[in-house]
Amino acid sequence: MHESLLVTLLVGAVAGWLAGLVIRGSGYGIIGDIIVGLLGGVAGTYLFSALGLMPHFGTPLLNHGLVAFGGAVVLLLVIGLLRPRSIGERVTGLWHRR
Repeated sequence: MHESLLVTLLVGAVAGWLAGLVIRGSGYGIIGDIIVGLLGGVAGTYLFSALGLMPHFGTPLLNHGLVAFGGAVVLLLVIGLLRPRSIGERVTGLWHRR
C-alpha cells in the first residue's frame, strides 16, 4: 500500500513537472507539480478512456506516466485559457517567452 502511494506521488510529480516545463517553461515547485500531476492523471484517465486511446507500452508505470502527463498538459492549457488576461497578453505570449 505504501509503495503504491509513493509511486503514485512520484509519477504525479514527474508528470506535473514535465507538463509545467512544456506549457510554462518551468515547474510549479514540488507540491504544485504533484498536485498538477495527480489531477492530470485523473483528467488524463478520463480523456484517454473516453477517446479509446489508452497507451500500452508494456510497463504500467510508463503507461500511467504518459496518461498523467497528457492529462496535466490538457489541464494546464484549459486553466491558461480560463485565466483572465487581456488580448495583448494572450497574443504576446504566443511569440515571446517571458
